[in-house]
Amino acid sequence: LGNFWVDLVRSLVYILLPLSVVVAVVLVSQGVIQNFAPNATIATLDGGTQSIALGPVASQEAIKMLGINGGGFFNANSSHPFENPTPLTNFIEMFVVFLIPAGLTYTYGRMAGDTRQGWALFAAMSVLFVAGVAVVYPAEAAGNPQALAEPLVAAAGNMEGKEVRFGIAGSSLFATITTDASCGAVNAMHDSFTPVGGLVPMVNIQLGEVVFGGIGVGLAGMIVFAILSVFIAGLMVGRTPEYLGKKIEPREMKLAMLYVLVFPLALLGLAAWAAVSDAGTAGLANAGPHGLSEILYAYSSASGNNGSAFAGLSANTRFYNCTLALAMLIGRFWMMIPVLAIAGSMRGKSTLPPGPGTFPTHGALFVGLLVSIVLVIGALTFFPALCLGPVVEHFLAASGRGF
Repeated sequence: LGNFWVDLVRSLVYILLPLSVVVAVVLVSQGVIQNFAPNATIATLDGGTQSIALGPVASQEAIKMLGINGGGFFNANSSHPFENPTPLTNFIEMFVVFLIPAGLTYTYGRMAGDTRQGWALFAAMSVLFVAGVAVVYPAEAAGNPQALAEPLVAAAGNMEGKEVRFGIAGSSLFATITTDASCGAVNAMHDSFTPVGGLVPMVNIQLGEVVFGGIGVGLAGMIVFAILSVFIAGLMVGRTPEYLGKKIEPREMKLAMLYVLVFPLALLGLAAWAAVSDAGTAGLANAGPHGLSEILYAYSSASGNNGSAFAGLSANTRFYNCTLALAMLIGRFWMMIPVLAIAGSMRGKSTLPPGPGTFPTHGALFVGLLVSIVLVIGALTFFPALCLGPVVEHFLAASGRGF
């Protein structure tokens, strides 16, 4: 599997540090602040005073977005004008979130000895990404069904919780990217999205954030789904499944299923506990299905190492601090064990030459199968819970109900 310390030092010295410097300089040129000054106190128009926080924002913003962290210098995160002042900086921040995870698909192809394998995973991730944007943006552009009677409000779409300088398109794209990539940085309030608009970021996390995902994490998850895909393809044709010339045997499938099941076990189990306990429901800002969406999103974000939130939920309580921490522990570490075990198991297998019955894993057919497997597994696992949250909220909102 390689030497951890060698990989760590190389990634810092050759990739993360140089890119952080370049991105920070570009952000400074666009107006992101970078200083070590104390808070500035200014006089307000009503005769009072206001303390404005200052600091080394550009350097932290570059590290935050490149490293897929998401924790903002300011509480408003990437909607704050000192962190994200212009549409150009908004694009730059979204671009660098995907930069390293997308590049790792090519790296994977090079390491596998066939760059087509990496491009196949890149294509599957891209299809899922574009599909997410294609659902979020129309939902937000259509606006709140209860406000469509007002012509001006209907024309503006759903601008609640969004920055005017980014608009619906920039906010929808940012929300999709940050939940695809387990980043957690936000430039809009996801809790203010329409039911369908908020559904997509939640589903992105629940799919395991395999759409590019965190640095290496999304790729690892997509490889697990690739193993499941070739196994299912093997069942269809009655042939022992192979991936990269290595046989997929019961050991690998057990580990792959363990990876797939750990995530919903933590997410749905803890969310169900919160939904039926007084300590869990006490933190809700909304009743009905939107309240359930707030709970589902909280545990999805914690289990998926994302960090974004439906912030209508008051999660700073003993119950949520403990259960969300448990979700993070399971989601971060328990899922690493089967992935590393699969890597070790595959490493010890001999590589078989492709034969006439070998299922190619670099073409359009495999990409389509891989996308289908990701969606089917996600739907079978989370669709019932989503039906009780954002799906039913969408239909109730269309009939005039609000929460």
